Formats: sequence, structure tokens, C-alpha cells
Amino acid sequence: MKNIFITAIRSCLLITVFIFTCSQSIYAQEGLKKIADNVYSYSDVKGGSPQNSFGANAGIIIGKDGIVVIDTLTSSKEAGRFINDIKAVSDKPVTYVVNTHYHLDHSFGNADFADLGARIISHINCRDSIMTRGEAALKGAANYGFTEDDMKGTRIAYPELTFNSIMELDTGVQTVKLIYLNHAHTDGDIIVYLPEEKVMFTGDILFTGYHPFMADGYIDQWVKVLDYILTMDVDTIIPGHGPISSKEDIVDMRNYIIAFDKKAKELAAMSDDLEYIVSEIKKAVPERPEGHMLIPANIQMKYLSQQTK
Repeated sequence: MKNIFITAIRSCLLITVFIFTCSQSIYAQEGLKKIADNVYSYSDVKGGSPQNSFGANAGIIIGKDGIVVIDTLTSSKEAGRFINDIKAVSDKPVTYVVNTHYHLDHSFGNADFADLGARIISHINCRDSIMTRGEAALKGAANYGFTEDDMKGTRIAYPELTFNSIMELDTGVQTVKLIYLNHAHTDGDIIVYLPEEKVMFTGDILFTGYHPFMADGYIDQWVKVLDYILTMDVDTIIPGHGPISSKEDIVDMRNYIIAFDKKAKELAAMSDDLEYIVSEIKKAVPERPEGHMLIPANIQMKYLSQQTK
């Protein structure tokens, strides 16, 4: 009964989040941006909404004989746009898809790439989460602000290749390292690291310019993951949401989640007044231009529901 209640809270809150942040801003006009030789990505999407995958970034790495895709956006419709943008950059086939984590804005376009013959890779925990939660989330897509047209043709496709710690892909041009560091934004987040180019895709371990979604997060471990990234030889970072970033943004993210978590715990121990807690949290964390409605969602779902990790 408790799980049903929590699920209901999450559905109601996510409706609120996505309706209030909805806009017509899309990144179809800009297409994929070149990040480095053979590396392209969406980035810096404004006005996250169901119609633009909530501002999620996704990218590609072009190898000698094929393409590695990092994340697949929210739906068949969005994946189709992504595929068209890939074709505008390269005519090589997509051989692999990497899911950085299970959330729908990063994995619900999987099936369209699988239909092209791509093999889907993720951490084992990510695969398990898609298998246990994916179909229910798709059936309840309206709870996330999607229309029937938005999700037309969308099917759940599970990763077929999984790993626990590290996996390497040799593209014939560069080495791509898939690394699981610890629980963070979810229990199955990975980074995609190109050591020769000093480029990294973090998925939602990093939000830049967006208030992060923290309700599934493991704060102490998340901080350690961010600390580890700071020790790595990387210059260019593609976050899960927001513009191309640097280690300075990793520090900002670290400080944000520490400040939010500390203050939210203090306030939730004293009051269950969501409006009051939100107003106080806004004083404790730096302002970010995107994703404001994730603040009350995080508080309700993580702290007032006593699901703190």
C-alpha cells in the first residue's frame, strides 16, 4: 500500500512539474553540435518540456565503421528526430546505444535504434529498472505531460548488454570507456569517457543550469562520484541537461546537492509545509534558470515521503 501511495504522489507531482515547465522550445532547429572530432551532441536546450525530452542531452561518437549513440530521448517521435539529425552528420550505421540511466527522457527512444540493428548497453541496475518500471511508465505517460500523439509508436526496448564496473568499446578511431562509479542520480548511472579527446558524457550525474531531479538520488554516493570526476583528465563535459560544461560545473553541482540535502533534511524534520520548505530551500541553493518546479517535487518525493537515501 505504501508503494502505491508513493507512486501516486510521484505521478501527481510530475504532472505539475512538466505542465509548469512546458514550452514549445525544441532543439530540432539546431541539430547536433560538434563537440570534438567524431563527437556530436545536443546541448543547452531551453524550456524543458515533454515535447523536447525535458531538455535532455543525447549524443553520438562516430567510429570507423559505425556510430555509438549516448541516450535516446523520450519517445519514438523524439528518437526519429534524433536519427534524422544523425543522418545529417554521418551515413554510417548505428551499432551501439548506451543508456546512461533508466529515466524515460534518456531511454524511451531505445526501440527505434534497436530497429536499426543497434545493440543497447547499460549498467545492470539500469537494465533492471527499465525492465521493472518501463512498461508502467509508458502506460502512464500522460502523468508526465505527454499526449497520445507524443508517444505514438513508442515501445520499451531493454539493454541486451550489461556490465557492473567498466566496459570498453573500440570504435576503430578511439576508445570509449563506460564507467560505473557508484550510486548517484540513480542506482545505475554511468559516465561515457573518451580519454584521448578528454570528453565525457555524464548523463544526469550532472545538471548544468537546471535544478536537478534528486528524488531517486543517493546523495552521499553522488557527492563521491562528482569528487571522482574532478580527479579525471577531462576538459569537456556533456551534462544530462544544460550546456557544455567543465569541472567548475561539477563543483557547482556538488555544492548544490549538499546544500539542498542538508537544508531539506533540517526543514522536513520541523515541518511538512511544502510551500514553506520550498521558499527556504530557494534561499539555500543557487538560482538556476531551468527546472524550478523540480524543487517542490524533490522535497515532496524525497524528504516529506521519508524516502531519503
